[in-house]
Amino acid sequence: MKTYLLAGVAAAALTAGTAQGAGHLPFAPGDGDFNWDSFTAFADANDFSGEEITVTGPWTGADAELVNSVMAYFSEATGATVNYSGSDSFEQDIMISAQAGSAPNVAVFPQPGLASDMAGRGFLSPLGDETAAWVRDNYAAGQSWVDLGTYANADGADELFGFFYKVDVKSLVWYIPEAFDEAGYDIPETMEELKALTDQIVEDGGTPWCIGLGSGAATGWPATDWVEDMMLRTQEPAVYDQWVANELPFNDPAVVAAIEEFGYFALNDAYVDGGAQAVANTDFRESPTGLFDIPPKCYMHRQASFIPTFFPEGTEVGEDVDFFYFPAYAEKDLGKPVLGAGTLFAITNDSPAARGLMEFIKTPIAHEVWMAQSGFLTPHTGVNTDMYANDTLKALGDVLLGATTFRFDASDLMPGEIGAGAFWTGMVDYTTGADAAEVAAGIQERWDAIQ
Repeated sequence: MKTYLLAGVAAAALTAGTAQGAGHLPFAPGDGDFNWDSFTAFADANDFSGEEITVTGPWTGADAELVNSVMAYFSEATGATVNYSGSDSFEQDIMISAQAGSAPNVAVFPQPGLASDMAGRGFLSPLGDETAAWVRDNYAAGQSWVDLGTYANADGADELFGFFYKVDVKSLVWYIPEAFDEAGYDIPETMEELKALTDQIVEDGGTPWCIGLGSGAATGWPATDWVEDMMLRTQEPAVYDQWVANELPFNDPAVVAAIEEFGYFALNDAYVDGGAQAVANTDFRESPTGLFDIPPKCYMHRQASFIPTFFPEGTEVGEDVDFFYFPAYAEKDLGKPVLGAGTLFAITNDSPAARGLMEFIKTPIAHEVWMAQSGFLTPHTGVNTDMYANDTLKALGDVLLGATTFRFDASDLMPGEIGAGAFWTGMVDYTTGADAAEVAAGIQERWDAIQ
Protein backbone atom coordinates (compact mmCIF):
# COMPACT_ATOMS: atom_id res chain seq x y z
CA MET A 1 0.00 0.00 0.00
CA LYS A 2 1.32 3.43 -0.91
CA THR A 3 -1.40 5.66 0.47
CA TYR A 4 0.06 8.36 2.70
CA LEU A 5 -1.76 10.60 5.13
CA LEU A 6 -1.72 14.36 4.94
CA ALA A 7 0.55 14.61 7.96
CA GLY A 8 3.28 16.43 6.06
CA VAL A 9 1.06 19.16 4.69
CA ALA A 10 -1.47 19.58 7.38
CA ALA A 11 0.02 18.47 10.65
CA ALA A 12 -0.97 21.69 12.31
CA ALA A 13 -0.85 21.33 16.06
CA LEU A 14 -4.01 19.96 17.62
CA THR A 15 -6.15 22.58 19.26
CA ALA A 16 -6.16 22.82 23.01
CA GLY A 17 -9.66 21.37 23.07
CA THR A 18 -8.61 18.30 21.14
CA ALA A 19 -5.63 17.73 23.39
CA GLN A 20 -8.03 17.14 26.31
CA GLY A 21 -8.80 13.75 24.81
CA ALA A 22 -11.67 11.86 23.30
CA GLY A 23 -15.15 12.98 24.21
CA HIS A 24 -14.39 16.69 24.47
CA LEU A 25 -15.67 19.28 22.03
CA PRO A 26 -12.80 21.30 20.54
CA PHE A 27 -15.20 24.13 19.59
CA ALA A 28 -18.20 25.20 21.62
CA PRO A 29 -21.46 24.94 19.67
CA GLY A 30 -22.36 28.38 18.40
CA ASP A 31 -18.79 29.70 18.33
CA GLY A 32 -17.03 30.72 15.13
CA ASP A 33 -18.25 30.45 11.56
CA PHE A 34 -19.05 26.74 11.62
CA ASN A 35 -22.33 25.50 10.17
CA TRP A 36 -23.97 25.09 13.56
CA ASP A 37 -27.40 25.07 11.92
CA SER A 38 -26.59 21.62 10.53
CA PHE A 39 -25.63 20.46 14.02
CA THR A 40 -28.80 21.85 15.58
CA ALA A 41 -31.05 20.38 12.89
CA PHE A 42 -29.44 16.97 13.29
CA ALA A 43 -29.74 17.12 17.10
CA ASP A 44 -33.41 18.05 16.88
CA ALA A 45 -34.13 15.11 14.58
CA ASN A 46 -32.16 12.35 16.35
CA ASP A 47 -32.20 10.92 19.86
CA PHE A 48 -30.12 7.82 20.61
CA SER A 49 -29.80 8.37 24.36
CA GLY A 50 -28.21 5.44 26.14
CA GLU A 51 -27.20 3.64 22.95
CA GLU A 52 -23.63 2.62 22.15
CA ILE A 53 -21.97 2.56 18.74
CA THR A 54 -18.69 0.80 18.05
CA VAL A 55 -16.45 2.11 15.27
CA THR A 56 -13.19 0.58 14.05
CA GLY A 57 -10.73 2.12 11.61
CA PRO A 58 -7.08 2.66 10.68
CA TRP A 59 -6.61 5.92 12.59
CA THR A 60 -4.36 5.80 15.63
CA GLY A 61 -2.52 8.39 17.70
CA ALA A 62 -3.31 12.00 16.81
CA ASP A 63 -5.72 10.94 14.05
CA ALA A 64 -7.66 8.85 16.57
CA GLU A 65 -7.97 11.93 18.79
CA LEU A 66 -9.27 13.89 15.83
CA VAL A 67 -11.93 11.38 14.82
CA ASN A 68 -12.96 11.12 18.46
CA SER A 69 -13.39 14.89 18.55
CA VAL A 70 -15.84 14.58 15.64
CA MET A 71 -17.67 11.68 17.28
CA ALA A 72 -18.04 13.85 20.39
CA TYR A 73 -20.38 16.13 18.47
CA PHE A 74 -22.51 13.16 17.45
CA SER A 75 -22.72 12.14 21.12
CA GLU A 76 -23.55 15.71 22.13
CA ALA A 77 -26.32 15.86 19.54
CA THR A 78 -27.89 12.44 20.15
CA GLY A 79 -26.94 11.19 23.60
CA ALA A 80 -25.29 8.08 22.14
CA THR A 81 -21.87 6.84 23.18
CA VAL A 82 -19.35 6.22 20.40
CA ASN A 83 -16.44 3.89 21.11
CA TYR A 84 -13.78 4.22 18.42
CA SER A 85 -10.81 1.84 18.24
CA GLY A 86 -7.95 2.27 15.79
CA SER A 87 -5.60 -0.43 14.59
CA ASP A 88 -2.46 -0.59 12.47
CA SER A 89 -3.69 -4.02 11.34
CA PHE A 90 -7.22 -2.88 10.57
CA GLU A 91 -7.51 -4.88 7.35
CA GLN A 92 -6.88 -8.17 9.13
CA ASP A 93 -8.84 -7.27 12.26
CA ILE A 94 -12.06 -6.25 10.51
CA MET A 95 -12.19 -9.42 8.43
CA ILE A 96 -11.60 -11.62 11.47
CA SER A 97 -14.29 -9.86 13.51
CA ALA A 98 -16.78 -10.02 10.62
CA GLN A 99 -16.20 -13.74 10.14
CA ALA A 100 -16.60 -14.29 13.89
CA GLY A 101 -19.89 -12.37 13.96
CA SER A 102 -18.44 -9.70 16.26
CA ALA A 103 -17.97 -6.82 13.84
CA PRO A 104 -18.28 -3.21 15.06
CA ASN A 105 -21.29 -1.20 14.00
CA VAL A 106 -19.22 0.91 11.60
CA ALA A 107 -15.87 0.28 9.92
CA VAL A 108 -13.63 2.90 8.32
CA PHE A 109 -11.88 1.44 5.28
CA PRO A 110 -8.64 2.98 3.95
CA GLN A 111 -9.10 1.20 0.59
CA PRO A 112 -12.25 0.41 -1.40
CA GLY A 113 -10.92 -3.02 -2.41
CA LEU A 114 -11.39 -4.58 1.03
CA ALA A 115 -14.82 -2.98 1.40
CA SER A 116 -15.83 -4.41 -1.97
CA ASP A 117 -14.67 -7.86 -0.93
CA MET A 118 -16.61 -7.71 2.33
CA ALA A 119 -19.74 -6.42 0.57
CA GLY A 120 -19.62 -9.38 -1.79
CA ARG A 121 -19.41 -11.74 1.18
CA GLY A 122 -22.43 -10.19 2.84
CA PHE A 123 -20.53 -8.44 5.64
CA LEU A 124 -21.67 -4.87 4.82
CA SER A 125 -25.12 -3.29 4.90
CA PRO A 126 -26.20 -1.24 1.87
CA LEU A 127 -26.71 2.48 2.41
CA GLY A 128 -29.58 2.83 -0.04
CA ASP A 129 -30.51 4.88 -3.07
CA GLU A 130 -31.27 7.96 -0.98
CA THR A 131 -27.68 8.14 0.27
CA ALA A 132 -26.38 7.57 -3.25
CA ALA A 133 -28.49 10.49 -4.46
CA TRP A 134 -27.26 12.64 -1.59
CA VAL A 135 -23.60 11.94 -2.42
CA ARG A 136 -24.27 12.63 -6.09
CA ASP A 137 -25.82 15.98 -5.24
CA ASN A 138 -23.54 17.16 -2.42
CA TYR A 139 -20.02 16.01 -3.33
CA ALA A 140 -17.95 17.59 -6.08
CA ALA A 141 -17.69 15.01 -8.88
CA GLY A 142 -20.41 13.24 -6.93
CA GLN A 143 -20.92 10.36 -9.32
CA SER A 144 -17.25 9.44 -8.87
CA TRP A 145 -17.79 9.00 -5.13
CA VAL A 146 -20.93 6.96 -5.71
CA ASP A 147 -19.01 4.71 -8.11
CA LEU A 148 -16.15 4.26 -5.62
CA GLY A 149 -18.55 3.20 -2.87
CA THR A 150 -20.72 0.91 -5.02
CA TYR A 151 -19.98 -2.82 -4.99
CA ALA A 152 -21.67 -6.10 -5.87
CA ASN A 153 -23.59 -7.62 -3.00
CA ALA A 154 -23.70 -11.32 -2.16
CA ASP A 155 -26.23 -11.82 -4.95
CA GLY A 156 -24.11 -9.97 -7.49
CA ALA A 157 -26.27 -6.81 -7.62
CA ASP A 158 -24.57 -3.41 -7.31
CA GLU A 159 -25.42 -1.29 -4.27
CA LEU A 160 -23.88 1.67 -2.45
CA PHE A 161 -22.02 0.39 0.62
CA GLY A 162 -19.41 3.08 1.33
CA PHE A 163 -19.51 6.77 2.21
CA PHE A 164 -16.19 8.60 1.70
CA TYR A 165 -15.02 10.88 4.50
CA LYS A 166 -11.47 12.34 4.70
CA VAL A 167 -9.71 12.39 1.33
CA ASP A 168 -6.11 12.78 0.12
CA VAL A 169 -5.00 14.43 -3.14
CA LYS A 170 -2.21 13.18 -5.41
CA SER A 171 -2.56 15.26 -8.60
CA LEU A 172 -0.17 18.00 -7.48
CA VAL A 173 3.00 19.68 -8.73
CA TRP A 174 5.25 21.33 -6.13
CA TYR A 175 7.35 24.39 -6.92
CA ILE A 176 9.18 27.32 -5.31
CA PRO A 177 7.18 30.53 -5.88
CA GLU A 178 10.27 32.73 -5.59
CA ALA A 179 12.11 30.68 -8.22
CA PHE A 180 9.12 30.90 -10.58
CA ASP A 181 8.84 34.65 -9.99
CA GLU A 182 12.52 35.28 -10.62
CA ALA A 183 12.42 33.30 -13.87
CA GLY A 184 9.12 34.84 -14.97
CA TYR A 185 7.24 31.53 -15.15
CA ASP A 186 3.45 31.32 -14.88
CA ILE A 187 1.50 28.46 -13.36
CA PRO A 188 0.40 26.21 -16.26
CA GLU A 189 -3.33 25.57 -16.47
CA THR A 190 -3.26 22.84 -19.12
CA MET A 191 -0.99 19.91 -19.91
CA GLU A 192 -0.06 21.65 -23.13
CA GLU A 193 1.13 24.65 -21.10
CA LEU A 194 2.98 22.37 -18.66
CA LYS A 195 4.90 20.77 -21.52
CA ALA A 196 5.64 24.21 -23.00
CA LEU A 197 6.93 25.39 -19.61
CA THR A 198 9.10 22.28 -19.38
CA ASP A 199 10.71 23.19 -22.71
CA GLN A 200 11.04 26.85 -21.74
CA ILE A 201 12.95 25.97 -18.59
CA VAL A 202 15.37 23.88 -20.64
CA GLU A 203 15.81 26.73 -23.14
CA ASP A 204 16.60 29.04 -20.23
CA GLY A 205 19.36 26.69 -19.06
CA GLY A 206 17.48 25.09 -16.19
CA THR A 207 16.18 21.62 -15.38
CA PRO A 208 12.38 21.32 -15.15
CA TRP A 209 11.81 18.22 -13.03
CA CYS A 210 12.99 16.25 -10.03
CA ILE A 211 11.77 12.65 -10.16
CA GLY A 212 12.72 9.76 -7.90
CA LEU A 213 11.31 6.24 -7.76
CA GLY A 214 13.44 4.80 -4.95
CA SER A 215 11.53 3.47 -1.93
CA GLY A 216 13.36 0.40 -0.66
CA ALA A 217 11.34 -2.72 -1.34
CA ALA A 218 8.58 -0.52 -2.76
CA THR A 219 10.80 1.14 -5.37
CA GLY A 220 8.82 2.13 -8.43
CA TRP A 221 5.54 3.21 -6.85
CA PRO A 222 5.96 6.96 -7.57
CA ALA A 223 5.91 6.14 -11.29
CA THR A 224 2.60 4.32 -10.91
CA ASP A 225 1.05 7.56 -9.67
CA TRP A 226 2.34 9.33 -12.77
CA VAL A 227 0.84 6.66 -15.02
CA GLU A 228 -2.48 6.75 -13.18
CA ASP A 229 -2.67 10.52 -13.53
CA MET A 230 -1.85 10.20 -17.22
CA MET A 231 -4.54 7.57 -17.72
CA LEU A 232 -7.08 10.03 -16.29
CA ARG A 233 -5.77 12.76 -18.62
CA THR A 234 -5.80 10.70 -21.79
CA GLN A 235 -8.81 8.40 -21.32
CA GLU A 236 -12.39 8.58 -20.10
CA PRO A 237 -12.93 7.60 -16.43
CA ALA A 238 -14.71 4.44 -17.56
CA VAL A 239 -11.54 3.28 -19.31
CA TYR A 240 -9.57 3.85 -16.11
CA ASP A 241 -12.11 1.72 -14.24
CA GLN A 242 -11.85 -1.05 -16.82
CA TRP A 243 -8.06 -1.00 -16.45
CA VAL A 244 -8.30 -1.28 -12.65
CA ALA A 245 -10.65 -4.25 -12.99
CA ASN A 246 -8.46 -5.97 -15.64
CA GLU A 247 -11.30 -5.63 -18.15
CA LEU A 248 -8.87 -3.51 -20.17
CA PRO A 249 -5.57 -5.40 -20.37
CA PHE A 250 -2.41 -3.74 -19.18
CA ASN A 251 -0.90 -4.03 -22.64
CA ASP A 252 -3.81 -2.19 -24.28
CA PRO A 253 -2.55 0.75 -26.38
CA ALA A 254 -4.32 3.19 -24.01
CA VAL A 255 -2.25 1.98 -21.04
CA VAL A 256 0.97 1.82 -23.03
CA ALA A 257 0.35 5.41 -24.14
CA ALA A 258 -0.11 6.52 -20.52
CA ILE A 259 3.20 4.88 -19.58
CA GLU A 260 4.85 6.71 -22.45
CA GLU A 261 3.31 9.98 -21.26
CA PHE A 262 5.22 9.46 -18.02
CA GLY A 263 8.27 8.66 -20.11
CA TYR A 264 7.89 11.96 -21.97
CA PHE A 265 9.02 13.66 -18.76
CA ALA A 266 11.11 10.99 -17.04
CA LEU A 267 13.18 9.67 -19.94
CA ASN A 268 14.44 12.97 -21.28
CA ASP A 269 17.91 13.71 -19.88
CA ALA A 270 17.34 17.44 -20.27
CA TYR A 271 14.12 17.35 -18.30
CA VAL A 272 15.24 15.57 -15.12
CA ASP A 273 17.75 16.47 -12.45
CA GLY A 274 20.60 13.99 -12.80
CA GLY A 275 19.35 12.81 -16.18
CA ALA A 276 16.98 9.98 -16.97
CA GLN A 277 19.40 7.42 -15.52
CA ALA A 278 18.97 8.96 -12.06
CA VAL A 279 15.17 8.54 -11.92
CA ALA A 280 15.03 4.91 -10.82
CA ASN A 281 17.89 5.26 -8.32
CA THR A 282 16.87 8.50 -6.60
CA ASP A 283 14.93 7.99 -3.38
CA PHE A 284 11.49 9.57 -3.59
CA ARG A 285 12.03 11.19 -0.18
CA GLU A 286 15.17 12.92 -1.40
CA SER A 287 13.99 13.74 -4.92
CA PRO A 288 12.30 17.09 -4.11
CA THR A 289 15.34 18.57 -2.38
CA GLY A 290 16.61 19.99 -5.67
CA LEU A 291 13.73 22.47 -5.60
CA PHE A 292 15.35 24.21 -2.64
CA ASP A 293 18.88 24.59 -4.01
CA ILE A 294 20.13 28.00 -5.18
CA PRO A 295 20.15 28.02 -8.13
CA PRO A 296 17.44 25.34 -8.24
CA LYS A 297 18.42 21.92 -9.52
CA CYS A 298 14.82 21.57 -10.69
CA TYR A 299 11.72 23.71 -10.79
CA MET A 300 8.91 21.16 -10.40
CA HIS A 301 8.14 17.95 -8.54
CA ARG A 302 4.95 15.93 -9.06
CA GLN A 303 3.92 14.24 -5.83
CA ALA A 304 1.02 13.79 -3.43
CA SER A 305 -0.01 15.96 -0.51
CA PHE A 306 2.20 14.08 1.96
CA ILE A 307 5.53 15.09 0.39
CA PRO A 308 6.20 18.17 2.59
CA THR A 309 7.09 15.67 5.31
CA PHE A 310 10.39 15.28 3.45
CA PHE A 311 11.05 18.95 2.69
CA PRO A 312 13.94 20.67 4.52
CA GLU A 313 13.25 21.38 8.15
CA GLY A 314 11.49 24.67 8.69
CA THR A 315 9.97 24.83 5.21
CA GLU A 316 6.63 26.64 5.21
CA VAL A 317 4.14 25.38 2.66
CA GLY A 318 2.38 28.30 1.03
CA GLU A 319 5.38 30.56 1.47
CA ASP A 320 8.68 28.78 0.84
CA VAL A 321 7.07 26.16 -1.38
CA ASP A 322 3.66 25.77 -2.95
CA PHE A 323 1.76 23.53 -5.36
CA PHE A 324 -0.54 23.65 -8.35
CA TYR A 325 -2.95 21.16 -9.84
CA PHE A 326 -1.33 18.67 -12.23
CA PRO A 327 -3.27 19.89 -15.27
CA ALA A 328 -5.28 18.02 -17.88
CA TYR A 329 -5.08 18.32 -21.66
CA ALA A 330 -7.29 21.08 -23.02
CA GLU A 331 -7.54 19.32 -26.38
CA LYS A 332 -8.87 16.09 -24.85
CA ASP A 333 -11.73 17.82 -23.03
CA LEU A 334 -11.72 15.44 -20.05
CA GLY A 335 -12.41 18.10 -17.46
CA LYS A 336 -10.31 18.25 -14.30
CA PRO A 337 -9.67 14.71 -13.08
CA VAL A 338 -8.10 14.25 -9.65
CA LEU A 339 -6.20 11.18 -8.47
CA GLY A 340 -6.17 10.46 -4.78
CA ALA A 341 -7.09 8.22 -1.92
CA GLY A 342 -9.32 8.36 1.11
CA THR A 343 -11.29 6.55 3.77
CA LEU A 344 -14.88 5.36 3.58
CA PHE A 345 -17.37 4.57 6.30
CA ALA A 346 -19.46 1.41 5.98
CA ILE A 347 -21.94 -0.35 8.25
CA THR A 348 -20.70 -3.76 9.39
CA ASN A 349 -23.23 -4.34 12.21
CA ASP A 350 -26.47 -2.55 11.45
CA SER A 351 -28.46 -0.60 14.02
CA PRO A 352 -30.58 2.58 14.03
CA ALA A 353 -27.81 4.46 15.83
CA ALA A 354 -25.24 3.28 13.26
CA ARG A 355 -27.55 4.61 10.55
CA GLY A 356 -27.74 7.83 12.53
CA LEU A 357 -23.96 8.13 12.57
CA MET A 358 -23.85 7.71 8.80
CA GLU A 359 -26.40 10.53 8.52
CA PHE A 360 -24.31 12.68 10.86
CA ILE A 361 -21.20 12.49 8.68
CA LYS A 362 -23.26 13.96 5.85
CA THR A 363 -23.63 17.20 7.82
CA PRO A 364 -21.27 20.10 7.15
CA ILE A 365 -20.40 20.35 10.85
CA ALA A 366 -19.00 16.79 10.87
CA HIS A 367 -16.51 17.90 8.24
CA GLU A 368 -15.79 21.42 9.47
CA VAL A 369 -14.73 20.49 13.00
CA TRP A 370 -11.98 18.23 11.60
CA MET A 371 -11.15 20.69 8.81
CA ALA A 372 -10.48 23.36 11.42
CA GLN A 373 -7.98 21.21 13.29
CA SER A 374 -5.61 19.21 11.11
CA GLY A 375 -5.09 16.99 8.08
CA PHE A 376 -8.62 16.74 6.68
CA LEU A 377 -9.86 17.34 3.13
CA THR A 378 -13.39 16.93 1.86
CA PRO A 379 -15.27 17.12 -1.45
CA HIS A 380 -18.43 18.20 0.43
CA THR A 381 -19.72 21.27 -1.42
CA GLY A 382 -21.78 22.44 1.56
CA VAL A 383 -18.92 23.18 3.95
CA ASN A 384 -17.45 26.57 4.76
CA THR A 385 -13.97 26.27 3.25
CA ASP A 386 -12.80 29.18 5.39
CA MET A 387 -12.83 26.71 8.27
CA TYR A 388 -9.74 24.90 6.98
CA ALA A 389 -6.91 25.17 9.48
CA ASN A 390 -4.59 26.94 7.04
CA ASP A 391 -4.37 28.28 3.50
CA THR A 392 -2.59 25.17 2.26
CA LEU A 393 -5.41 22.89 3.32
CA LYS A 394 -7.92 25.30 1.82
CA ALA A 395 -6.04 25.25 -1.49
CA LEU A 396 -5.94 21.45 -1.44
CA GLY A 397 -9.65 21.42 -0.69
CA ASP A 398 -10.20 23.68 -3.67
CA VAL A 399 -8.49 21.08 -5.88
CA LEU A 400 -11.06 18.54 -4.70
CA LEU A 401 -13.98 20.91 -5.13
CA GLY A 402 -12.80 21.75 -8.65
CA ALA A 403 -12.57 18.11 -9.70
CA THR A 404 -14.91 16.88 -12.39
CA THR A 405 -13.75 13.30 -11.82
CA PHE A 406 -12.09 11.66 -8.81
CA ARG A 407 -10.48 8.27 -9.00
CA PHE A 408 -8.78 6.20 -6.32
CA ASP A 409 -5.14 5.22 -6.75
CA ALA A 410 -5.29 2.33 -9.24
CA SER A 411 -2.38 0.31 -7.93
CA ASP A 412 -3.98 0.27 -4.46
CA LEU A 413 -7.08 -1.30 -6.00
CA MET A 414 -5.30 -3.91 -8.08
CA PRO A 415 -4.28 -7.30 -6.64
CA GLY A 416 -1.20 -6.97 -4.47
CA GLU A 417 0.97 -8.98 -6.84
CA ILE A 418 0.19 -6.42 -9.54
CA GLY A 419 -0.36 -3.05 -7.87
CA ALA A 420 2.36 -3.54 -5.26
CA GLY A 421 4.52 -5.87 -7.34
CA ALA A 422 4.64 -6.16 -11.11
CA PHE A 423 3.47 -2.58 -11.69
CA TRP A 424 6.19 -1.19 -9.41
CA THR A 425 9.00 -3.28 -10.87
CA GLY A 426 7.74 -2.77 -14.40
CA MET A 427 8.04 0.99 -14.03
CA VAL A 428 11.63 0.60 -12.85
CA ASP A 429 12.34 -1.56 -15.91
CA TYR A 430 10.78 1.07 -18.14
CA THR A 431 12.80 3.95 -16.72
CA THR A 432 15.99 1.92 -17.09
CA GLY A 433 15.51 1.18 -20.76
CA ALA A 434 12.78 -1.41 -21.35
CA ASP A 435 10.14 -0.80 -23.99
CA ALA A 436 6.76 0.39 -22.65
CA ALA A 437 4.78 -2.18 -24.64
CA GLU A 438 7.02 -5.02 -23.45
CA VAL A 439 6.75 -3.88 -19.84
CA ALA A 440 2.97 -3.65 -20.09
CA ALA A 441 2.77 -7.10 -21.68
CA GLY A 442 4.85 -8.53 -18.84
CA ILE A 443 2.55 -7.03 -16.22
CA GLN A 444 -0.50 -8.41 -17.99
CA GLU A 445 1.09 -11.84 -18.22
CA ARG A 446 1.62 -11.75 -14.45
CA TRP A 447 -1.99 -10.69 -13.91
CA ASP A 448 -3.28 -13.50 -16.12
CA ALA A 449 -1.23 -15.97 -14.09
CA ILE A 450 -2.95 -15.10 -10.81
CA GLN A 451 -6.54 -15.24 -12.12
